[in-house]
Amino acid sequence: MSLTATARSIHGTLRQEVRIDGGRHTIFTDEPSHLGGEDRGPAPHELLPAALAACISTTLGMYARTKGWQLGDVIVDVDYDHRSTPRRFEIAIHVTGGLSAEQLARLEKVAQSCPLRRSLEAGVEFSETIERDPPHLSLVRGAA
Repeated sequence: MSLTATARSIHGTLRQEVRIDGGRHTIFTDEPSHLGGEDRGPAPHELLPAALAACISTTLGMYARTKGWQLGDVIVDVDYDHRSTPRRFEIAIHVTGGLSAEQLARLEKVAQSCPLRRSLEAGVEFSETIERDPPHLSLVRGAA
């Protein structure tokens, strides 16, 4: 199963309407004002650390649920250095539940197995094409 996202530029702006999973969810991105945007949403590169933080938190919650553990609040801070080579993520996980040292050690391993992190660690391959006036774009223009 593949996951899909489609970004459509909002004419005259740097904003993008991003439809996820065939339009099941929609988010908007923008650039900060110092780059010519209106700062009305996160910049696209800001979504990567946000997605990683959410993935880790969700993975921990799902695992704890299966074990019957009380995590309490889960806060995952991700600091993404997008200028370094290779790119670098610093991840800090905080839980408020009364967990043992063994449980915390297990959760650390579980956090390392979140699907997004595994994808990034495995490496990425890109394949792209570009077309002028693809058929589905004219349908979007006609609907506007």
